[in-house]
Amino acid sequence: MNASGSSTLSIDLRQVDAGVLNVGYVDAGPPDGPVVLLLHGWPYDIHSFADAVPRLTAAGHRVLVPHLRGFGTTRFRSAETMRNGQPAALALDTVAFMDALGVPTAILAGFDWGARTADIIAALWPERCRGLVSVSGYLIAGQASGRKPLPPEAELSWWYQFYFATDRGRDGYEKNLDSFAKLIWRTASPKWAFDDATFARTAASLHNADHVDVVIHNYRWRLGLAAGEPQYDEVEEKLAANPSIGVPTITLEGDANGAPHLDPSRYAGRFSGRYEHRTVSGGVGHNLPQEAPQAFVDAVLQVAA
Repeated sequence: MNASGSSTLSIDLRQVDAGVLNVGYVDAGPPDGPVVLLLHGWPYDIHSFADAVPRLTAAGHRVLVPHLRGFGTTRFRSAETMRNGQPAALALDTVAFMDALGVPTAILAGFDWGARTADIIAALWPERCRGLVSVSGYLIAGQASGRKPLPPEAELSWWYQFYFATDRGRDGYEKNLDSFAKLIWRTASPKWAFDDATFARTAASLHNADHVDVVIHNYRWRLGLAAGEPQYDEVEEKLAANPSIGVPTITLEGDANGAPHLDPSRYAGRFSGRYEHRTVSGGVGHNLPQEAPQAFVDAVLQVAA
């Protein structure tokens, strides 16, 4: 990858009905290869894995990269479905996606929202997860924990969460979508020299009719300011207990991550199986798969082996 991370996924997107969604996704590599499922975060998209995909397919893996709900070409199948961004919904989206493609189990790897989703599946449905690569570690938390105040310095790094809690913030995000996302990119990865073309490719995925509603609900739900849907209550109850993760896991952290994140020592005890943490040096920020694709791929291949 060059310094700006300007690679693009050149494979045509496919679409599949999966649960409440019609999911846009990349399906690359040998159809009979062991599956790696890559999950992006906010405000990013599948291009975070542009350099990782060909390296994984070259190693013999089938690689699936879906757009999350509210991103890219993924759409809700019904206008009546709540544009819900709560973690349990995103996790069950991924399970439904695997079911739709007939994938019983996969290596799960992701960052930000994607890492949280992968963590949840590894914890609650370990039979679907052969191994886990989670950027920024253990990200499972119940809604009650989000209501608890943090020290002021920690709260400052979550400024956008409080902005989104207001109607003014929702309107501001919708009206300034690209500039807002670019600000997050710059603050979360202060040493990443991405170019305009790289940003524009991903920014297009944020102009999804459901994007703003899903994002705003996600962050309001975390603070206990928005209700979820009752069909996810049982899953959220299990997540509130901070279940351990027993599948083989590697956690990653960039040495220049400007987004809120815990020190690895805070979550190491949540992993009860084979576990390793790696800090990736060189000014690597929050979007680790795109900023340091080889380190990300090395971790996936290590877990797969």
